[in-house]
Amino acid sequence: MLKPYFKSEDKNFYLLKGDCKELLPQFEHKFDMVFADPPYFLSNNGLSIHSGEIVSVNKGAWDKSEGFDFINDFNRTWLKLVREKLKDNGTIWISGTYHNIFSIGQLLQELDFKILNVITWEKNNPPPNFSCRFFTHSAELIIWARKKEKVPHYYNYELMKQLNGNKQMKDVWKLPAIAKWEKSCGKHPTQKPLSVLTRIILASTKPGAWILDPFAGSSTTGIAANLANRRFLGIDMETEFLEISKNRKLEIENPKIALEYKQKISGFETKNQLQMYLEEETQESYSKDLEL
Repeated sequence: MLKPYFKSEDKNFYLLKGDCKELLPQFEHKFDMVFADPPYFLSNNGLSIHSGEIVSVNKGAWDKSEGFDFINDFNRTWLKLVREKLKDNGTIWISGTYHNIFSIGQLLQELDFKILNVITWEKNNPPPNFSCRFFTHSAELIIWARKKEKVPHYYNYELMKQLNGNKQMKDVWKLPAIAKWEKSCGKHPTQKPLSVLTRIILASTKPGAWILDPFAGSSTTGIAANLANRRFLGIDMETEFLEISKNRKLEIENPKIALEYKQKISGFETKNQLQMYLEEETQESYSKDLEL
């Protein structure tokens, strides 16, 4: 039996330490949704600009590429394992840039997923182009796919329409990059903002749903999930990031902080819209707890 690195008292937030490729085959639980932010393999000793300063693009050994075949084999392996952990009506969201997203899109089709959308997340405040030799990178791509071609998935069409001025929401999302208040427990080099993960989770899950993140990092997926009354299992190899994740969960166990964060999340028309919506949602009955 697997021993969690951390399990919250409310049993809605679990962390496992290790390589997802080794841990996923060791339990049987099925998830309603997966969010994955796999390595982009960008750590090539290059330079970038952050907060007006020149910085290295290196993130760590986990982000170093060993070539095209290595990237394809890596992505194929974890996608196969994650597919087995999805319910038949489940969906997966995968974030990337041109460095890895084409490999992932091809492999999703090879593994019989059905691609639903490719979201373009346009950042309001991207870093400037250091070389000045091409257009400034201001967006990331997020693929949304369902597990099976002919098994319907859940999409909260009405809410997404409501959040877009009562018009169908398009596949280009203008949302800010990570805010300072989201780093209160520490920094992760590729941390995603709560605004992006909250929209993803509300769009594709019901209350009480189980969400898996095989590359959890500082667990923005899990924090967004718990703030939105969903449940979470995150996997990561780095103790430093698991500690940040644990502390972020402990932080939002304070109701005042949880409410404050809900009011700060971008993408809503008023600061109380998210909380009001969550209060109106019908709580699903998910009797099965996570068994490891």
